[in-house]
Amino acid sequence: PKILVKTADLDPRKNYVLGFHPHGVLVAGAFTNFCTEATGFSKLFPGLRYNLLMLPLWFRAPFFRDYIMSAGLIPSDKESASYLLRRKGGGNAVVIAVGGAPEALDAHPGDYTVHLANKKGFIKLAIEHGADLVPIYSFGENEVFDQVENRRGTWLRYIQERLQFIMGISLPLFHARGVFQYSFGLMPYRKPINTVVGRPIPVEKNEKPTAEELDVFHQRYMDELSRLFEEHKGNYGVAEDSHLLFQ
Repeated sequence: PKILVKTADLDPRKNYVLGFHPHGVLVAGAFTNFCTEATGFSKLFPGLRYNLLMLPLWFRAPFFRDYIMSAGLIPSDKESASYLLRRKGGGNAVVIAVGGAPEALDAHPGDYTVHLANKKGFIKLAIEHGADLVPIYSFGENEVFDQVENRRGTWLRYIQERLQFIMGISLPLFHARGVFQYSFGLMPYRKPINTVVGRPIPVEKNEKPTAEELDVFHQRYMDELSRLFEEHKGNYGVAEDSHLLFQ
């Protein structure tokens, strides 16, 4: 089961940049919440038009391109996101899996690594368009697949990171269950994903933000994501001594 949890209202007169964490192996929580109505996003946040961003590479694949576009996915380039945030009237939201492909390589059960420490492009996008920032944490995202051990410093991790640098996509070696058995397969485990939408961080529009302004909002965003994680982790079986690890 997948559950979407609302912690604050999102004013449909404003625009938003929603940061989704963690990426997980296949971004299952983001796809379910923002490409389908399975968890009722439109009922929880009425008046918002939202689109999930995906690597532009996937839009070059025939037929698959049509499939993902029918689900409302758009390329994760600045032009596409800016086009949506420039639409008049407010109520526009773009959803960004901030950690991207590199974060998928850290998607192990019980791991709370978030690639965010040097990610400021989405912050700049929000400031340039005056879109409020909203952190989202998806508890259980890393639990639905097992991944072959690939700690930093191993040959496997080195090869994966090189391939990710060359191709733009990461190749986590994952496995879970089969269709009719639990021994081995590529079907996800039957484990819950609980996605918690945090409260918005107000952002004033500035088409040419300074480095200092970016740093201020970036730190504010990290603090708010940490608060969201700490406040809700006890509800979803996360140990008290577990905390987000920012990479």
